[in-house]
Amino acid sequence: MTTQKKIPVTVLTGFLGSGKTTLVNHILTVEHGIRIAVIENEFGDIPIDNALVIGGDEKIIEMSNGCCLCCTARTDLIDILTTLIGRKEDFDRIIIETSGMADPNPVAQTFFVDETIAAHFSLDAIVTLVDAKHIERHLDETQVDGVGNQASDQIAFGDRIVINKVDLVDESVVESVTRRVREINDEAEILTSTYSAVNLEEILGGAAFNQNRARGGMSDWLETEDHQHDQTLSSESVQLDGVFDLDALRQWLTHYTQHHGDNLYRLKGVVHVAGEDVPYLVQGIHQLYDVSPAHLGGTPPERSAVVFIGRQLDRDQLEQGLRGCLVRESATV
Repeated sequence: MTTQKKIPVTVLTGFLGSGKTTLVNHILTVEHGIRIAVIENEFGDIPIDNALVIGGDEKIIEMSNGCCLCCTARTDLIDILTTLIGRKEDFDRIIIETSGMADPNPVAQTFFVDETIAAHFSLDAIVTLVDAKHIERHLDETQVDGVGNQASDQIAFGDRIVINKVDLVDESVVESVTRRVREINDEAEILTSTYSAVNLEEILGGAAFNQNRARGGMSDWLETEDHQHDQTLSSESVQLDGVFDLDALRQWLTHYTQHHGDNLYRLKGVVHVAGEDVPYLVQGIHQLYDVSPAHLGGTPPERSAVVFIGRQLDRDQLEQGLRGCLVRESATV
């Protein structure tokens, strides 16, 4: 099988909240005529991201296993790609959206160490998204307790790096982030974006992946199996029946993020709001959060689900706080 007949694969990586799912939605809604299959992976035991993706149909394949993609010994990804071999006529390209905690190294290795996968798929590029507002604090934490290792590794492995959310910072911050990125990766092309809106020609195609480039300071990245997660980061998931009082939910989130935002790396959820016939999406990073209606179609979930990713998370406190935002049963009768 020639390289031209292989299905190109783009891996989207980036630390928690960098805008990967927003980029996927941008790719799926822009007129380009490309048939795309999306493989998603999440860090946590409740799948949320599929509900955040526009057109969540058969082309959206979820890998929610309570762990990130790089910890599955590649077998799950290989199984999914093997299944897709039989459907190669249905799509032109594959996008893999990794979790914010994933190391892209084992993901990239998949396309070289497995002969069947290598015969049918080619790794086109690793695209790393960077949150302009928060990335420097995570990189600084690397020097303290290793928290930023994932963020640094994701930048190091990127073939193209998108500095996202530049609308939230001034130009001096963008320049500082660019310098920090260049210190880690001096070869990748750097783009900037707002809401992950980039020119797709700059991130899809072009065969940017160079197998021989040293990545993360490792020339032998293809052979290395060393991978460790920051053990201080954890995921807490809360599922609740009932409907939420929107004002109460926003008040509680405001209070919680103000007091615990430094340790809250990612917040995401899909909830049922009283009086609304569409699901509401909850998203947040540190002290910033948003609760808004989903314009993706569908109906409110039977059970609301919210996932918190961070440090020193108290699940009882989280569940108690969210439960206190539910509309009293007597008021819904």
